[in-house]
Amino acid sequence: MASDLVRFSVTIPQTLLTEFDAYAARRGTVANRSEALRDLMREKLVEEDLRTPEEEVVGSITMVYDHHTPDLTRKLDEIQHAYIHEIVSAMHVHLDHNNCLEIIAVRGKGEAVYRLADCLLGVKGVAHGQLTCTATAGVMRAALPHLHDHGEHDHHAHDHDHQHAHHAHDHGEHDHDDHA
Repeated sequence: MASDLVRFSVTIPQTLLTEFDAYAARRGTVANRSEALRDLMREKLVEEDLRTPEEEVVGSITMVYDHHTPDLTRKLDEIQHAYIHEIVSAMHVHLDHNNCLEIIAVRGKGEAVYRLADCLLGVKGVAHGQLTCTATAGVMRAALPHLHDHGEHDHHAHDHDHQHAHHAHDHGEHDHDDHA
């Protein structure tokens, strides 16, 4: 295997390297930094293999970014408007003077949802982000019964009152005021 190894260099901030080394030490299963990096690479590649482009999926995209980054908010808004059919709801939280957390509930064909996440998380200025989703494959009807119409042919009986969820964030209105 030693002959299959390739050496490459990576430039990262010292604080990130220190945190990575601490992470590897906490896991205690890796002999060195290279093995820890290989483990993370394998984990992400396996995660990529589990994508289900043809299946219906539900999930969330979370991202943290500095809203003072030039043109970042406009780019994120444009991407979200291009995927209006996949975005169910969005919540925007001001973490501090500079940083924002955005949580976006998504639903649709895996291919479109994964592409949306890749587009958003790939925008320069997004400090951290992640897509968490699962294929619904019929499970959605059983696990999320209130996503259907309660018409006369509905046989979903239950003895409790409920309110159907409404969009927490209107796709057409984004409040990105600068609070100086």
